[in-house]
Amino acid sequence: MPNRIAPKLLAEFIGTFALIFIGAGAAAVVGDGVGLPGIAAIAFAHGLTIMVFAFAYGSVSGGHMNPAVTVGVLAAGAMEVGEAIGYIVSQLVGGVAGAFFLAVVLGGAKTGLGVPALAHNLALGATSLTITPAAGFLIEAVLAFFLVTVVLSTAVAGRAGNLAPLAIGMTLTLNIIMGGALTGAAFNPARALGPMVATGNFTDAWLYVTAPIVGAVVAAVVHAGLARLAQERTAPAERGSAAGTPAE
Repeated sequence: MPNRIAPKLLAEFIGTFALIFIGAGAAAVVGDGVGLPGIAAIAFAHGLTIMVFAFAYGSVSGGHMNPAVTVGVLAAGAMEVGEAIGYIVSQLVGGVAGAFFLAVVLGGAKTGLGVPALAHNLALGATSLTITPAAGFLIEAVLAFFLVTVVLSTAVAGRAGNLAPLAIGMTLTLNIIMGGALTGAAFNPARALGPMVATGNFTDAWLYVTAPIVGAVVAAVVHAGLARLAQERTAPAERGSAAGTPAE
């Protein structure tokens, strides 16, 4: 068992490290106040990183790189508890390591290292918007729901074949384009906690940890429910086909 799990844990560590270094690094370099083009750049930095490492390590570990995804896969019954715990530990360690490495190359934590934050007085046309913790929780949970739904429906269910990493990476990109200005659009406890540990800024950490987990569990429940409905619709058709087949 240890020989089989070790490559998976290393793959999850490297993939999450890359996500923080590239994704959070892009957020730190681009910074605030650059509007949609800046958010799009940050979104593609995250999405492309997840996509390429899912292509690289999907056959090794499944390419989760997100504790919420691992919880969703576990809740869907597609992995064992012990393996899921190992994944989550590797992801969190990879996230923290990636954030500290980012701090080294950026000369410290002055840039904020891409720590996600709820919007305050965000200019929207003629008005401004402040995201409350309750609204932020819902946004992060919904974004995680979308991501885990795509993971379960493509990579886990095998419906997208070799294109699953592309679907997952694009989901990440679209999520961040919509939610980046509102919550930072982490929807990944490792993505949030890594920069938080490196900067010592744990503002709303509870939200960024729990909301994606809630969204992931809901996605797993919906996924299982849809699969059950599909089986129930298929069963009568199969019985009818069998009944109409002439005896040999």
